[in-house]
Amino acid sequence: MAKVTTGTGDTGYTGLLGAARVPKYDPRPDTFGTVDEATSALGLARAASKDQKVKNIIQQIQKELYLLMGELATPPENYEKMGLRMTAEHVQHLEQVEEELKQEVEIPNKFIIPGDTLDGAALDLARTVIRRAERMAVKLLHDGVIENTEVVRYLNRLSDLIFILARYIEVKSSLAELPE
Repeated sequence: MAKVTTGTGDTGYTGLLGAARVPKYDPRPDTFGTVDEATSALGLARAASKDQKVKNIIQQIQKELYLLMGELATPPENYEKMGLRMTAEHVQHLEQVEEELKQEVEIPNKFIIPGDTLDGAALDLARTVIRRAERMAVKLLHDGVIENTEVVRYLNRLSDLIFILARYIEVKSSLAELPE
């Protein structure tokens, strides 16, 4: 059985992948912790959704976000050994899914007030957390803490995709409510 409580964080430090330990408020764990929040919000959306296509898209994204968190948790001296990195292919996949969804739903040219459906609202919450993670990752990139620009590109595209996915869910939900 996995040991959940280790006590190693009781002094306010956390481990990166490798031997490095940093304060819990360090920009790295702050950023991957924010990505973890987004993953949990996506999990809420996945649990609330009745659409298997939506569930599959969200679960794939959650898996990719674990890869992204691993990359953020890898210090420069271990980066090449770990092999954890976001790639242009990850970004391209998001763009492909985005285009497929836009073929099925028209995106309104107006501000959206979240809350039409539970799963759509959970996705909108996840989107805002992803945007925060993106801002934090941009700072890491600009400060030279990370070098992979695909991390920022991925988070940027992901927030767009999640916005579209929320609208997709809401449109599908409203169509299901129409009388036959």
